[in-house]
Amino acid sequence: MKIKRHFKVTGFFILFTLIFIGCKEEHTVTTFSPEEIATASSELNSWFQKQWDEEISYSPMTQTYLGKKTDYDKWDDLSKTAEENALQRSKKRLSYLKDSVNVTALNSATQLSYKLAIKQNEDNIEDYQYRLYNYPVNQMFGAHSEVPSFLINMHQISNKSDAEAYIARLNGVEKMFGQVIENLKERETAGIMPPKFVYPRAIESSNNILQGLPFENTEKQSTLLSDFSEKIEALELTADEKNTLLSSTKKALLESVKPGYDKLIAFIENQSTRASSDHGAWKFPNGEAYYTNALKRTTTTNMTAQEVHDLGLSEVARIHKEMTTIKDKVNFNRSLQDFFKFMKEDKQFYYPDSKEGRASYMADAEIIIDSMRGRLDELFLTKPKAKMIVKAVEPFREKSAGKAFYQQPALDGSRPGTYYANMFDIMAMPKYQMEALAYHEGIPGHHMQLAIAQELTGIPMFRKMGGYQAYTEGWGLYTEYLPKEMGFYSDPYSDFGRLAMELWRACRLVVDTGIHTKKWTREEGIKYYTDNTPNAESDAVKMVERHIVMPSQATAYKVGMNKILELRKKAKSQLGEKFDIREFHDVILLDGALPLDILEEMVDNWVDLKQKGLDELSDD
Repeated sequence: MKIKRHFKVTGFFILFTLIFIGCKEEHTVTTFSPEEIATASSELNSWFQKQWDEEISYSPMTQTYLGKKTDYDKWDDLSKTAEENALQRSKKRLSYLKDSVNVTALNSATQLSYKLAIKQNEDNIEDYQYRLYNYPVNQMFGAHSEVPSFLINMHQISNKSDAEAYIARLNGVEKMFGQVIENLKERETAGIMPPKFVYPRAIESSNNILQGLPFENTEKQSTLLSDFSEKIEALELTADEKNTLLSSTKKALLESVKPGYDKLIAFIENQSTRASSDHGAWKFPNGEAYYTNALKRTTTTNMTAQEVHDLGLSEVARIHKEMTTIKDKVNFNRSLQDFFKFMKEDKQFYYPDSKEGRASYMADAEIIIDSMRGRLDELFLTKPKAKMIVKAVEPFREKSAGKAFYQQPALDGSRPGTYYANMFDIMAMPKYQMEALAYHEGIPGHHMQLAIAQELTGIPMFRKMGGYQAYTEGWGLYTEYLPKEMGFYSDPYSDFGRLAMELWRACRLVVDTGIHTKKWTREEGIKYYTDNTPNAESDAVKMVERHIVMPSQATAYKVGMNKILELRKKAKSQLGEKFDIREFHDVILLDGALPLDILEEMVDNWVDLKQKGLDELSDD
């Protein structure tokens, strides 16, 4: 899965990554000259760029994610005032789009951008009522874990000025965490608090950052001091300059980072005494309406919670049948549950629980990626220029992080795309799931989709950097299946692993809706996974806890995959032998992320154009 910043950031970046239901407005058709269309389209695209530039000016962290070094010494403003200001900017932009733009004078690409911008602004305004319906600090994400992760992975140090900016950010941690505490207080007043299990995890992650020098009298450096030391060691600076920078860093760690974490930990510990063990969104004020809205945004459909739940049950049953076929193929004569147990426990399916075993996993993951990279021409006309690397999740966050995720490259090429594999629990990373995991997170999955989107020309930045989870994660799951059609997964156990990954996503539909609308407990959710999948119990625990703190998010994968497969099947049926999988993938990828209903329109338009072209040729 692709992991983003989940704690509060300012408006337009998030505004243009919210999920929506595409709007189908009708407009009076007026004829414009090509010159008029070009001028109107150019003017609106210039306006889009100005809005993008304005909005990221409010988010220093977004600037850094994009590879920019403006405001390199600052953090985002996480205050209530900043959110209110972002809302007003959304209202102002929506007013301009509706009152000042003649959509019929735009070319088709700009009309699509207009359509996306209108609905995204509308959704941003509508969703403001639910702005408190999240947990800014939890076991998976939040400022407490984002600060070190951001500094380590995003804040590059190429010169002395970059190092000083890093130190300035360390000095800003206490203020930022003060805003986080205010956000937590506001949510508690509104009746929104995480369940009890979240608190010790967040406290543990926070305490991990305060271990080692300069926080403790030990020889081992803390996570952040170690990162800073390694980065400045590579610079061509004098010994005195490096010592001065190190001294300033230690001072910032002791006088801002430690007090910031101490205050946050103290507040979390205190709030935990008032937390309950209720896990679902149903416990929120107006929780049913919130979750219905969340599903709408996540899936970009109008599916009800019950429809999502029923789809999951149906898909679980189908995949179990396919797994049974593989079980029989490898002459395993007991039940499917027994086969799950065999796959969970037999040592042949796992790397050794050692430093060497983890190194072997990472090396083999690279081989899988390289093998697929060599066959991309069979699937794609367009390929990304950005490179991609494979990396283990850093020790400070591996215990709470997911089993794998992708981080997109910097726009300027200064940072490659990264497929992260989590080596914390080697028994949660079986060999038979390696292929599907690498294809999903790396190539041809998230790297192809996200890197290509960033490199598109002729569309506004908000579309290049936008994200619709049903599209993005649907593509990732679709690309787990795609290699099977190319002859990969030749080992039946590996093909079983592919099905196990798909099964996992089908179970998510059942459990997410179970927790948030049917009042399933954490334990009931864990049991559903362990009863119905071959995954490790640690996988099930992390997944259920993810459902709890991210309502609806995990429903995106299967809904999106099913839609892409449905669109491909329909296009192939209509075009017959003229169907080209490479062209189809261009249609899916070359407009950036889209809501599923808009994606369907784009595929239908492509099919129509292909058919008209064929008709014209036959008339000749």
